[in-house]
Amino acid sequence: MKRVSTVTVRKRLVTVFLIGILFFGIIDFRLGYVQFVIGDKLMGLADESWSRDILFEPERGLILDVNGEVLAENVTAPSVVVVPRQIKNPQETAEKLAAILHISVEKAYKQITKSAMSSQIRPEGIKISEEQEKAIRTLDMEGVYLAKDSKRHYPFGDDLAHVLGFTGIDNQGLMGLELYHDEKLSGEKGSLSFYSDAKGGKLKQLADVYKAPEDGLDLKTTIDSRVQTIIERELDLAVAKYNPDGALAIAVNPKNGSVLGMAARPAFHPEKYQEVDADIYNRNLPIWSTYEPGSTFKIITLAAALEEGVVDLQKDHYHDSGSIKVGGAKLRCWKSGGHGHQSYLEVVENSCNPGFVNLGQKLGKERLFSYIRDFGFGTKTGIDLQGEGNGILFKPENVGPVELATTAFGQGVSVTPIQQVMAVSAAVNGGYLYEPFVAKEWIDPQTNSTVKEHQPVLKERIISDATSKEVRNALESVVAKGTGRPAYVDGYRVGGKTGTAQKVGPDGKYMSNNHIVSFIGFAPADDPEIVVYVAVDNPKGTVQFGGVVTAPIVGTIIGDSLNALGVKRRKDGLEKEYKWPEQPKVEVPSLVGLKKKEIVEFQTNLAIETSGKGDYIIDQSPKPGVKVEQGSKIRIYLSNKK
Repeated sequence: MKRVSTVTVRKRLVTVFLIGILFFGIIDFRLGYVQFVIGDKLMGLADESWSRDILFEPERGLILDVNGEVLAENVTAPSVVVVPRQIKNPQETAEKLAAILHISVEKAYKQITKSAMSSQIRPEGIKISEEQEKAIRTLDMEGVYLAKDSKRHYPFGDDLAHVLGFTGIDNQGLMGLELYHDEKLSGEKGSLSFYSDAKGGKLKQLADVYKAPEDGLDLKTTIDSRVQTIIERELDLAVAKYNPDGALAIAVNPKNGSVLGMAARPAFHPEKYQEVDADIYNRNLPIWSTYEPGSTFKIITLAAALEEGVVDLQKDHYHDSGSIKVGGAKLRCWKSGGHGHQSYLEVVENSCNPGFVNLGQKLGKERLFSYIRDFGFGTKTGIDLQGEGNGILFKPENVGPVELATTAFGQGVSVTPIQQVMAVSAAVNGGYLYEPFVAKEWIDPQTNSTVKEHQPVLKERIISDATSKEVRNALESVVAKGTGRPAYVDGYRVGGKTGTAQKVGPDGKYMSNNHIVSFIGFAPADDPEIVVYVAVDNPKGTVQFGGVVTAPIVGTIIGDSLNALGVKRRKDGLEKEYKWPEQPKVEVPSLVGLKKKEIVEFQTNLAIETSGKGDYIIDQSPKPGVKVEQGSKIRIYLSNKK
């Protein structure tokens, strides 16, 4: 028998011992790694494997106007959920569902025979109509359930559609405010979590975990539904009358940049956006469209010239022969033969192109374009809506004498409507350029308390109070005596400027008899509460001038809006200067208390209708003092008692 030496035994024992230490060290390291390093991850995977979640959708936040009027809300619209294991006759069930949901039997059969605990028929079974809901409830099919769900509803139909936007099948924002503020409006989903075994059986020894959904915040906007309704009405009338290629309108409060109303044509219904071309709902014209502004841009040249002191509107004069030569080009006035000798105030009133070219030359390239950039042109305004355009300005190195001249009267430069509105707001509000905004405040739907309020953003001050006052006075004169007379509103001091811009065709040349006509107005002229811009693209069957087409629309919007906002009418301000064939309005006299036979003298300029019987007039409509067109009807109410 071979003997093993003591040394060998010791070596073997040491080797075994070291191997044991290494083995148990590896095990300990592995246990520590699993326990302390990846333990949470493994527990999460195990939890995910065992747990089953039932999700609960939150209520999407409401969208409200500035006075709390609901602009977007949620209405009940159940969704179809099927449990395949509970359906005993799949073919029959598939045929019934297919008929109700207007899908093929094959698609319905595939959904209800899935190897799943439950299944939805998407998209046809999501947010179904009342008729479909009633049909499914009546048939009472086994394994077919109606889950509580909701869809977005817009009470004002297609009003404000481009601003509000719309949501998708899962209530996610897809456009407009719904998209821009989707995170705050959508809220957070809730859930009921329970644990189950591999076969889906519930593990009763483990407690369920419930997380309540957090409803989205309500959004109160700056929109005033009264102003918006007036805008929508006037655009509808303009479309019916002129059959244009498009139209748009914006109303803002110049004191803080808040948007009071905004609309575009063609419009769409947010709940039926799939029925129109994507170009219609993807293009919010007031902030997206870019075009030459025409004469409305002259307000910027005027403000710059006054601020720099290069002109005195009363003392300085300009002779307009009908055209002006610049750099070899002949730039014409809109009036054949020109306006002759006129003060610079009359240059503004008459919207005289050569006169404004002269102002641009007095300012020079650097100063004029510096003011244009300061007023916000060439960059986005920052409004809280998607799809805003930048506009296009000449590069400084490309500005020669002709480019300077045409820019001075609004040709060769492209801007967006929202840029124009904010720039003119700055010109008439004391010189303050604000960032436009629609979202005013966020409200907790449970407590009805304000969570966050938007503060107006002042970008910069561009001109002085004195210059702004001169601009306002000049533009009030345009409406009382100049090209903007159709925008005149009795009882309100209105200022404004017309615009008639040529459109560039596919060949890069200006199109004939195809213009974008516009008007931008504000009131009251001494302390503006509202600025309104309206543009109509290629109006048919009319002379394509801003003073003819859009000035009356803006005047009506301003008059009706100020009345709705509670701004009282006044008797101060400039009187309108009437020109043939215009007829001055007639002030309605006080007829109450007179005898019927005494009103003969008033029938020269007014048509009088009577109601009731008797000799004495006890009431009348309109009330005394209101100015109406000559020949308007005045209704009087008669009685035998005075």
